[in-house]
Amino acid sequence: MVMADGERRSPEESGDHPEGFGEQLSGALLDQAHDLPPRLLAPLVAEEIAKIGGRDVSILLQDYDQLTLTPLPGSRLVLGEPQDIDGSPAGRAFLRGESVESPMDDGVRVYLPLLNSGDHVGVLALTLDSPSDDDRRLLRRLAGLVGALMAAKNGYTDLFSRVRRREAMTVAAEIQWSLLPPLSMTAARVAVAGILEPAYDIAGDSFDYVLNENILHLAVIDAMGHGLNAAVLATVAIGAYRHARRTDIGLAELYAYMDKAIDQQFGPEQFVTAQMSRLDIATGRLEWVNAGHPPPLLLRGGKVIRRLEGPGTLPVGFGGAQPQISELDLQPGDRLLFFTDGLVEERWAEGEQFGEDRLIEVIERVSPGGANVREAVRTFSHTLMRERGGVTTDDATLLLVEWRGGDASRLVIPAG
Repeated sequence: MVMADGERRSPEESGDHPEGFGEQLSGALLDQAHDLPPRLLAPLVAEEIAKIGGRDVSILLQDYDQLTLTPLPGSRLVLGEPQDIDGSPAGRAFLRGESVESPMDDGVRVYLPLLNSGDHVGVLALTLDSPSDDDRRLLRRLAGLVGALMAAKNGYTDLFSRVRRREAMTVAAEIQWSLLPPLSMTAARVAVAGILEPAYDIAGDSFDYVLNENILHLAVIDAMGHGLNAAVLATVAIGAYRHARRTDIGLAELYAYMDKAIDQQFGPEQFVTAQMSRLDIATGRLEWVNAGHPPPLLLRGGKVIRRLEGPGTLPVGFGGAQPQISELDLQPGDRLLFFTDGLVEERWAEGEQFGEDRLIEVIERVSPGGANVREAVRTFSHTLMRERGGVTTDDATLLLVEWRGGDASRLVIPAG
């Protein structure tokens, strides 16, 4: 398939079927990547892409602010300048999760999202003389494999994290980022995406989610205070939440467990507001408990149709009464927006509070029709930041969940 000078022969000349060659290419990448140091993964990818005539390979990673895509350094890679996510072909591929082609004088620049279970790791960029449908199919599969390999290697290196940083990060923010699940997930009937700000100085806000069989478990928390103490408080809260969740207890019992853990560790002077939810992705049935947290918003058709208010209890750590569980049946396409009070309690220079009504007005005004949850939550966050004059004196978190409904019985575990 590959000539000595790196040019491709046609399948007829080489005797190889493109599908078979793709399997060879992916297999070679997997075989070598298994024991490869993380810093050599990207050069190996560039080497394999050269076998299909690809050149000028770059791997671009999203910065923590979700503003730019920064090239990963390495042998055989083109470094170049960081690219803005907004308005660039690479950014469009990253946000939409679709390949983008940009004609050039010497060929076609192809940008492919690097995906891992719906989480977007970055973008793979390369140039081909004239991509065929076989090339496109092979590159999509190769990009999926590279995304999964990079996610797996990330736990063994600081390289990817260093590339993603545009500025210094506080110790508290370092702790918080290490706590988080992937910022997004896409499954058959549900999609989740979250964002934190200020990315390099976050402390007390956090969120968590996991999909166990048919149930999507969600939690959004806001630990009191700022700085390192808030990060430690949030760490205990998320750790207690995960521990209790994994024992498969109900939401009311989960709250009680978290409450006891915070009280025993920090005493009655410190607390965490929290919203814990469970969504049955087979039926759209949502259950939630509220412990002193702002109620989430229900969006339908780009409009906020309801605040999910209900009986609440005291923040975690205050020894509140057993919470009542609220319930709601979602419709296909419904979205839930969870947020922390840093979004609405920010005050402008004249002292006026931003407020929840203005939050809703902005969300409805900019709600991107047809956008996936990753693109939507990013648009919400960055627009709200601009509306507040670029000021964030408190942590602010958004978590957007979409229930898609539809017939996915083959992919959903039957109840009971």
